[in-house]
Amino acid sequence: MTLEENVMTLPTTRTDPFDPPDGLGALPPLSRLAYPDGHLGWLATGHAAVRAVLSDPRFSSRTELKHAPVLSGQGDLGADLVRPGMFVHMDPPDHTRYRRLLTGRFTVQRMRWLEPRIEKLTEAHLDALERHGPPADLVTEFALPIPSLVICELLGVPYADRERFQRASALVMRNESTGGEVMEAYVSLYAFLGELVAAKREEPADDLVSGLLAADDLTDEELINISLLLLIAGHETTANMISLGAYRLLTDPGQVGRLHADPAAAVEELLRYLSIAHIGPIRVALEDVELEGEIIGAGESVTVSLPAANRDPARFDDPDRLDLGRHASGQLAFGHGIHQCLGQQLARIELRLAYTALFRRFPGLRLAVPPEEVTMRTDMLVYGVHRLPVAW
Repeated sequence: MTLEENVMTLPTTRTDPFDPPDGLGALPPLSRLAYPDGHLGWLATGHAAVRAVLSDPRFSSRTELKHAPVLSGQGDLGADLVRPGMFVHMDPPDHTRYRRLLTGRFTVQRMRWLEPRIEKLTEAHLDALERHGPPADLVTEFALPIPSLVICELLGVPYADRERFQRASALVMRNESTGGEVMEAYVSLYAFLGELVAAKREEPADDLVSGLLAADDLTDEELINISLLLLIAGHETTANMISLGAYRLLTDPGQVGRLHADPAAAVEELLRYLSIAHIGPIRVALEDVELEGEIIGAGESVTVSLPAANRDPARFDDPDRLDLGRHASGQLAFGHGIHQCLGQQLARIELRLAYTALFRRFPGLRLAVPPEEVTMRTDMLVYGVHRLPVAW
């Protein structure tokens, strides 16, 4: 890990599947980081340092400025992915314009209005899981379908087309995908969502895409890119958090009682403890910035480690212990600042309902394979498990 002059590469090896990569916890809040392309930048691991980078307008989110902290088969796709509507890759004022269009559609009140529907979907998939019988893969039978259905209903995407977008989004999120594979996946997603936008223009419905068409002066390209971001983020992240959280609880059944005692607090603690956004985000200094006694030079990339920040002992007592009774306020699993996850309230509802319903319906739920046979998503941009065989 350590290179000459105390410069290091990003740690990615995990001894424990639920802990951050080895060595992150021993680092200072801000360290020099060597990037695979030869760039010399920084790694922020301290909770305060990560918050500072993510909230300071002197740090940019523009993809074409960034350097990737890990080797990827995707090559340099930064400029290709900067398109109208791709607001996660933008700074104000462009980011502000798109974000403002969407914020009102993801309020706490609106998400709570969706809660009864999400609860019904959850119970329906538990019924299907029970009919399936053990053993079953919790990812494909439960964790993935629920958020996929929810985001499809929210956007107005036909759920029957889920395999089409799930396959393409998996290629986009796989770190080892080649540049050609990723662009092919994007072409497929653009075509799919282009058909959706055209259909909504012809026949609007009660969904988010139709609402944007009716309320705002957006081009088809902007609508497609906004929909693409929401579609991928809306099922990839929550699905992996459901399955990884379930896996962690299966390794420590004594925690399940505490889950039922205070589900909302348990979800916050699981988000803090597991932090599935394990590579980045990345920001680039637009000018020299002083942070933690160091000068981050203009043009230097800063990779922030959310898993490390959420285990910072300066912010959380005994941070390496999972404590479902902890009130983990300030956890950074959803990021921080203007790019904080737009759908975080929706994710919280999905997680709370999924965990509590799953372990209430199947109190004897257990792994159907030895723990070492559970394959982890270390090859993906979002951490989790590829498959989770369970029995009951």
